[in-house]
Amino acid sequence: MENYLEINKNSWNAKVDPHLKSDFYFVDEFLKGRTSLNSIELELLGDIKGKSVLHLQCHFGQDSISLSRMGADVTGIDLSDKAIEAGKDLAQQCGTDTKFICSDVYSLPDILDQKFDIVYTSYGTIGWLPDLDQWAGVISHFLKPGGKFIMAEFHPAVWMFDDDFTKVAYNYFNEKPIVETFEGTYADRSADIVQEYVMWNHSLGEVLQNLINHQIELEIFQEYDWSPYPCFSHVDEFEKGKWRIAHIGNKIPMVYSLRGRQK
Repeated sequence: MENYLEINKNSWNAKVDPHLKSDFYFVDEFLKGRTSLNSIELELLGDIKGKSVLHLQCHFGQDSISLSRMGADVTGIDLSDKAIEAGKDLAQQCGTDTKFICSDVYSLPDILDQKFDIVYTSYGTIGWLPDLDQWAGVISHFLKPGGKFIMAEFHPAVWMFDDDFTKVAYNYFNEKPIVETFEGTYADRSADIVQEYVMWNHSLGEVLQNLINHQIELEIFQEYDWSPYPCFSHVDEFEKGKWRIAHIGNKIPMVYSLRGRQK
């Protein structure tokens, strides 16, 4: 899939306008001060006042801006030029000095010359990347010695199922690119867009071993039987802000989080 970047950039550009208007991203409330960060990542972040943060695959930057509101010096990057422009506009409206750069993850070392206290990424990011060895290398490249990598992501067990969660339809391991077409978007299934995309499944072993290979020492690893987002089919909000697949309940992990330290 040599043209996967172009395909996925077009896909994410198409999502920006419907996402900005969706309840999923609650832009009006966000502009009034609501954070987009969840308890899972907030526990790992702790006090970040005065810290430099690189946010990989930031979409239109709500987490980036939320991190800025916590007192960090934040740079968000994303493949989508439309998302980056929206992020700059949001930051201006919110009165933060969040910086944004349009770049894919792998090209970033050629564009950005800076080291960071924290590299951060969250929810639905690594599936767009074919090579986690290169991904971990980029993270390591941008971390200061002793710097922290913080990640929250959907669990690979979730991506094994079909959309209705009735059968195992995909390989747990990174076997090959997954090329599909989707109508609407996870944030608004009625959105009038039809987009092709290219993704890869990544096992926990693939994630963790590549980080270890690039001298990122695992400090914390957690798994959760719920998602902070209702972005899957047939979800049930069993507690406020916590969703599970209704007919599966707490039988599968839905999210994992980790914190690593650059040696």
